[in-house]
Amino acid sequence: MSSAADVTDSTWDSNVTQSSTPVLVDFWAPWCGPCRAMSPYVDKLAEEMGDRLRVVKLNTQDNTEVPAKYGITSIPTFLLIKDGEVAEQIVGAMKYDALKQKVEAHL
Repeated sequence: MSSAADVTDSTWDSNVTQSSTPVLVDFWAPWCGPCRAMSPYVDKLAEEMGDRLRVVKLNTQDNTEVPAKYGITSIPTFLLIKDGEVAEQIVGAMKYDALKQKVEAHL
């Protein structure tokens, strides 16, 4: 089971844009190999930074409105949402340390 909470099109605003804590959103799909490769890193970030960062996952196969709104055209894509706005967009798979460094720059 993932340490990151699942969000959907219908729960996006209450869980992400209205959050007082910065939120890292993992846009993924079950058929995406690089997404599956990044999943342990996403869970590790959720565990390590849980007091400063909320980490959530949005399945782009089942939820199409939010990815369309934010122009997500490839996965994995990560958005760091801070105060309801996109603070950072990260596209593609990468090493854990690189992902963590990009996220920590905004905390």
